[in-house]
Amino acid sequence: MKGVFPIKTFETTDTPFYYYDTDLLRKTLRAIIDEIGKYENYNVHYAVKANANPKLLNIICQAGLGVDCVSGGEIMAALNAGFSPDKIVFAGVGKSDKEIKLGLDKGIYCFNVESIPELEVINQLAEQCGKVASIALRINPNVSAHTHANITTGLAENKFGIAMSDMDDVIAKALAMKNVKFMGLHFHIGSQILDMGDFVALCNRINDLQAQLETHHIKIDLINVGGGLGIDYNHPNRVPIPDFKSYFETYAKHLKLRKGQSLHFELGRSVVGQCGSLITKVLYVKQGSFKKFAIVDAGMTDLIRPALYQAYHKIENISNDESLETYDVVGPICESSDVFAKAIDLNECHRGDLIAIRSAGAYGEIMASQYNCRPLPKGYIKEEMI
Repeated sequence: MKGVFPIKTFETTDTPFYYYDTDLLRKTLRAIIDEIGKYENYNVHYAVKANANPKLLNIICQAGLGVDCVSGGEIMAALNAGFSPDKIVFAGVGKSDKEIKLGLDKGIYCFNVESIPELEVINQLAEQCGKVASIALRINPNVSAHTHANITTGLAENKFGIAMSDMDDVIAKALAMKNVKFMGLHFHIGSQILDMGDFVALCNRINDLQAQLETHHIKIDLINVGGGLGIDYNHPNRVPIPDFKSYFETYAKHLKLRKGQSLHFELGRSVVGQCGSLITKVLYVKQGSFKKFAIVDAGMTDLIRPALYQAYHKIENISNDESLETYDVVGPICESSDVFAKAIDLNECHRGDLIAIRSAGAYGEIMASQYNCRPLPKGYIKEEMI
């Protein structure tokens, strides 16, 4: 089963480009809102790093979600899309003074702090600005996520967060500071996680840490568990919306929230991943010594995930339904890693055929580069193409 696309419009549009099915995005957002509505004090912040296309950000804003930002640029993108400052959380292991001042000036909801030096700088800059910065401390829970090594973030060996052994001392420092307000704890163990057991392990670790804090009579207002929920890259047509029900139920069942505590999530890929496809055109079909190549006009500059993570994306020839042939689908970049897939079956490809690389709504357009002096791909929403 292939995806459904406005092919006639695609035929007159310069490739490569990103196409976003905004109907699916809205259905995905509705599924999230319906699920968190079952629980008290559950809040979802969309992780802007997944996709900062302004049209998508505006739709997400209208749905009522907050945002998770990891740079000053993302804060501005969120504000420009209509998000209220009190729905913005600012994470990231290397916040610059300029970015911190921007967050203070705009009055964002919370800084997720990742080290003692960062905490000290935020307190100092807040004092200079005559403000009090609300902060959560990102704790590295040393929980392994069953995902790619490059997107695992919760192990002690990773650069993110504060070691559990330092948690009590850092909280004591925060509570003694006049220009920060300690609100709670932040965690994030990785991305593209499909095993709910990983989230159960995180819940158990948080429960232990909360109990530890309570022995010191420290109570916290919020718990932020990050994001990490994956999508089905193999079956984007059959499973277009992730299993949000199981995801939120896992936390409801296993995380022991205290009365009045708010629980925050930072979902990115699971919100936008399936609504986006990279549309490209076959330039040449080349018969090599041992294999056949479909050479397309999109490259690793447009979608870097296969080259960077060896990631799988379902690929469809949406121009015809001829018999299947086996191809390596490759791009024009002067790098051997510029390969989207090897030895995959596609309907027979011809010069000019349109190819859809699916599940590319997250970490696709936003990670595009201009290597080889190539232009950045444009992003179009469904309403613009029908």
